[in-house]
Amino acid sequence: MDTRTLDGEIITSHLDDMRAYEGVRTRRVMAFVIDYVTIALLLIPFAILVFFLGLLTLGLGWMLFSVLGPAVALAYVWNTMGGPNQATIGMKMMGIRLERLDGRPIDGLLAVVHTVLFWAGNVLLTPLILLASLFLDRKRTAHDLLLGTVVTRDDIR
Repeated sequence: MDTRTLDGEIITSHLDDMRAYEGVRTRRVMAFVIDYVTIALLLIPFAILVFFLGLLTLGLGWMLFSVLGPAVALAYVWNTMGGPNQATIGMKMMGIRLERLDGRPIDGLLAVVHTVLFWAGNVLLTPLILLASLFLDRKRTAHDLLLGTVVTRDDIR
């Protein structure tokens, strides 16, 4: 167990330090905006590729446009949040990261499930899914609660 002394208090884990959650809600929203701008920019070369594939297949390849956005977004999340940094580009810029409460690293599949639950929650409960962070411990959202994850500041470790 990771035990250290901080300001005279014994902290068993950085997840128990309430400073790790200061400003997380605002940083999460800003990271979301940055990530979706990044995904929109990533869509451009893939859309060009699908366009030419559609020309080569006499229009059949253009059906890929219907799944292009979610496919690029999920690949982005798998490779960034599911990678060693446990954060997307927007999350890294805002100084936050996704962590599991049991201490294990986030893998690509968990990152994708986290994102899909976020999308599904927004479809069903918008904007109530974000209001959950006002009432749940550690400023967690509903999908964080379901998956046993938490978003923390990266500078408190």
